Amino acid sequence: MEQQHSVLIVDDDKEIVDSIAIYLSRENLKIYKAYDGLQALEAVAAHSIQLILMDIMMPKLDGMKAMMRLREQHNIPIILISAKSEDTDKILGLDFGADDYITKPFNPLELIARVKSQLRRYTVLGTAADGKNTEEDVLTAGGLTLDIPQKRLTVDGEECRLTPIEYKILELLMRNQGRVFSIEEIYERVWNEPSFSPENTVAVHIRRIREKIEINPREPKYLKVVWGIGYKIEKA
Repeated sequence: MEQQHSVLIVDDDKEIVDSIAIYLSRENLKIYKAYDGLQALEAVAAHSIQLILMDIMMPKLDGMKAMMRLREQHNIPIILISAKSEDTDKILGLDFGADDYITKPFNPLELIARVKSQLRRYTVLGTAADGKNTEEDVLTAGGLTLDIPQKRLTVDGEECRLTPIEYKILELLMRNQGRVFSIEEIYERVWNEPSFSPENTVAVHIRRIREKIEINPREPKYLKVVWGIGYKIEKA
């Protein structure tokens, strides 16, 4: 039987929480509910959660602050839900650690597709295709070491925590050291969907990766931009 995954829905509007819960319950997902950021933190501490859908504007602790606190200890995929649709809000959400962003009013089919996509990415992250150990189980580039079975990155021997999206981008680039990937290609390979104006989304994740792996993100040693083309991991 397929494993049942758990999703936490966080919104101060109980009708929205209940409606999302109905859609996702039909997809064999176990649902937990919270109505502010503090309740979300408590739910994550008390239960095994594989994905969080979280509103931004909430009482007690808003979605952005709750996400920042969650990111201190957890790599759980987070999809932000907000009435705001401006690019600046999306970029801010991604900057704070979100993996995806959807605006109200949302299409239920699109919401379900995004949830399934994030769950697939999170649950199969880094698993070997045939289950056998190979030399590619551990990827290295200078001081970067990516342990695929353990889903673990170390930088000069120190463990570095990545979100699922950051991990997939870095894995893609480290598996293909020296090869330049366009923004569109990175988006389509990592998000597994056609790209549509993905520049801001990819750039925010790249910046976050650099802040974690580079001594000086403004003068990166590993994750290089090839102007007008895309990004690459410098071949060791």
